[in-house]
Amino acid sequence: MLSRLGALLQEAVGAREPSIDLLQAFVEHWKGITHYYIESTDENTPAKKTDIPWRLKQMLDILVYEERQQVSSGEAGPCLEYLLQHKILETLCTLGKAEYPPGMRQQVFQFFSKVLAQVQHPLLHYLSVHRPVQKLLRLGGAGPGSLTEKEEVQFTSVLCSKIQQDPELLAYILEGKKIIGKKTPREPTALPEDMTGSRDKDCPRSDAPGRDPGLDREHCGVPALSSHLPAETEGPDNGPGESNLITSLLGLCKSKSRVALKARENVLLLVSVASPAAATYLIQSTSCCVVVAEHLCQLYRSMPAFLDPADIATLEGISWRLPSAPSDEASFPGKEALAAFLGWFDYCDHLITEAHAVVADALAKAVAEKLFVETLQPQLLHVSEQTILTSTALLTALLRQLRSPTLLQEAMTFLLGTDQQPAATEDSPHTLGTHLIMHCDHLSDEISIATLRLFEELLQKPHERVIRSLVLQNLEGRLYVARGSPEPENYEDTLDLEEDPYFTDGFLDSGLQPSTKPPSAPATSSDGRTAVTEIVNSFLCLVPEEAKTSAFLEENGYDTYVHDAYGLFQECSSRVAPWGWPLGPVPLDSHEPERPFFEGRFLQVLFDRMARILDQPYSLNLQVTSVLSRLALFPHPHIHEYLLDPYISLAPGCRSLFSVLVRVIGDLMQRIQRVPQFPGKLLLVRKQLMGQIPGEHLDHQTLLQGVVVLEEFCKELAAIAFVKFPPHGPHLNFSPPPEGQV
Repeated sequence: MLSRLGALLQEAVGAREPSIDLLQAFVEHWKGITHYYIESTDENTPAKKTDIPWRLKQMLDILVYEERQQVSSGEAGPCLEYLLQHKILETLCTLGKAEYPPGMRQQVFQFFSKVLAQVQHPLLHYLSVHRPVQKLLRLGGAGPGSLTEKEEVQFTSVLCSKIQQDPELLAYILEGKKIIGKKTPREPTALPEDMTGSRDKDCPRSDAPGRDPGLDREHCGVPALSSHLPAETEGPDNGPGESNLITSLLGLCKSKSRVALKARENVLLLVSVASPAAATYLIQSTSCCVVVAEHLCQLYRSMPAFLDPADIATLEGISWRLPSAPSDEASFPGKEALAAFLGWFDYCDHLITEAHAVVADALAKAVAEKLFVETLQPQLLHVSEQTILTSTALLTALLRQLRSPTLLQEAMTFLLGTDQQPAATEDSPHTLGTHLIMHCDHLSDEISIATLRLFEELLQKPHERVIRSLVLQNLEGRLYVARGSPEPENYEDTLDLEEDPYFTDGFLDSGLQPSTKPPSAPATSSDGRTAVTEIVNSFLCLVPEEAKTSAFLEENGYDTYVHDAYGLFQECSSRVAPWGWPLGPVPLDSHEPERPFFEGRFLQVLFDRMARILDQPYSLNLQVTSVLSRLALFPHPHIHEYLLDPYISLAPGCRSLFSVLVRVIGDLMQRIQRVPQFPGKLLLVRKQLMGQIPGEHLDHQTLLQGVVVLEEFCKELAAIAFVKFPPHGPHLNFSPPPEGQV
C-alpha cells in the first residue's frame, strides 16, 4: 500500500521533490477533515460514513512512508513536523471528546494507536503528543460496556508496549512528569518541556527543509473550528492524575468482553517493568495496588452471604485468563459472582508473581490488608456459624489457588502471626490461626470439617512457617521422650510386641486377640528392615480381627495405600528439601531436668478429635485422619518419631498418635461386647460406604462407620511408615515395595 502510494505521488508530481509532494498531500487531507466541520450541517451522519476515516488513513500512510524514505537521517520529516507543530493530535482529541460526528471518538483512538505504533520516531517525548495522549486516556474508562472499549484497549496496549521498550517512559506517560533519570528531549528533534510553551504555540518554521511558504498561511490547523463544536467540549480537562493509563486499564479489566483479558495483560506488562525507579514510581505515585485490592474486596462483597462449601469446591481452579464459571457445572446462587472473585484473585496472585519485586511487595501487602485483614478476618471471627463456614471455605479456595511466594508470606503472617515461641497450655489465643485451630473442635461439625480442610491445604503450601508454627516448635527438645534411660541404639532393642506398654494383659482379657501379623520381608540387619516391618505391623495389628472387614471384600487396601503414600511422600520431600531439616533427632540430654511437654494446640485438637473417632460423623472422621496423614508424611525426624514410632518411651502425662489409637482400640473392645451381631453389621456398613448396597440407617451406625475409618487409617499410617523408611536417612533414594509384600 505504501509503495503504491509513493508511486502514485511520484507519477502525479513528475519532477517535484517527493518530500514536498508528501507534505502537500498530508496538508490537503488534514484540510479536508477540518473543512468537514466548517461546511457540514448534518450532525447525525456517523463518522464512518464520511471521508474522515479515509483521510486519517492517508495521513497515517504518508507519515509511515515518509519515515521509511529517510531512515538514515533519524530526524522528523516535514509531515511529522507539521503534525507536531500544528497540534493536529490535540485537535483530534478535542473532536473525539465532542463525539462529533457520532463515532469520531472511535476514529481518534484508532488513529492515535496506529501513529504511535507504526511511526518509529520517539513521539511520546513531545508535549504536543504527550498532552493529547493524556486527554485521550481521560476520554476512555467510561465504564464497562463502553462503545469504544476495543479501541481503548488497543490504544493502551500501544502505550504499554512503548513502556516495556523504555521503562523510563512510565512516569512520563502516567502523570506527565519528566522521565526519571533522563533529560528530555532524547532525540535532537524532541521538544524540551521548557521550550514547548513558545514553540508549540507558534507556527512551523518557515525555513524548515522542504517547507512551502504557502503552508504557513494555513496556520495551526483550523482556527475557526471551535465555533462549530458543541459547547461542552470547551470546559476544562480533568485534573492531573484523575484518570491515567493505570485507571483506564483497570477500568477496562472489569469489562464483560474479551477486552478485559487484553487489559489485564497490559497491566501485567506495566507491573513487570525492569526499572527499579519506574517500579517505585508506580507504587508511590499511583493508586494501582490499592485499586487492584479494592476491586478484589468489591467482588467478595458482591457474593451471597452464604455459600455451600461443596459449591465453592466445584469452582476450584478458576483462571484469570478464563474467569467465567464452567457452563457444564451445576448452577447455584452466586456462581457467577464467585467465579469472578476467584478469577480476580488468581489474577492478583499472577500479578504479584510476575511483577517487579518492589511492586510485588506493595501489591501483596495491599491484598493482605484489604482482603485478608479488613474483609476476611472479621467474618472468620464472626458469631454467625454460616458466616464462619462460608469465609473459611473461601479462604481454603484462595490458599489452593495461591502460588506467589510473596503473597504466601503475607498469608502466613495473617494466619499465624509473627510469634515463633511454642504455645503453652494456659496461653490464650492471640493469633487468627489459634482461633481457627479452635474451630477444628467447633460445636458445628460443618465448621470443624471446613476448618480442617483449611489446615490440610495450608500444610501443602511450600512454606516452612506452617509446619514449624503448627507442630515442630512444640516438638523441639523432644520433651515427649522420658528422660533417665539411655536411648536404644536401634529399633530391635524394643521391638517385642508383648513388652509394649499398650499391649498389656488388660488388652487381651477382653477375648479379642491382635490380628495375625502380615508376612514380613526377610530380616536384614544391615539396613534395619526388620525394624520398619515391626513398626508397620504395630499399626496393622492394632485393630482386632473382629473389627476388620476389608478382608471379607477381597480388598488389598494396604498395597494401594503404599503406592499412594510413596507418591505423596516424594512430593512432600521435594517441597521441604530446601528447608535443611536434620536427618536424625536431636540427641537427648540426660542431665537436663524434665520440663512439661505440650504438643501444641493443633496436635491437641487433632488428638482429641481422634480420641472421639467412634462418636463422630463419618465425614468429620475422614477429614481428621486426612490431616493427620498429611502431617505424618513430613520427613522431619521429630514428626516421624512422635507420630509414627510406637516404641518411644513417653514422658509422664504425654501422649502420641499411637497411644491415642491404643486407647481408642481399648474403648472399641468394650463397646463391641454391647453391640449384637457386631461383625455382620460392620460389614453391612462398609458395603454401604462403598456404595455396594443402598444406604439405610442402622443402630450404632456412627460407631460402625468410625471403626471402618479406624481400620483404614491404621493401614494408611502403616504404609506411610513403610515408605518413609529409613526415617533418619535419605528420603528419596528407595523404590516402592512389591505389591502384597511388607
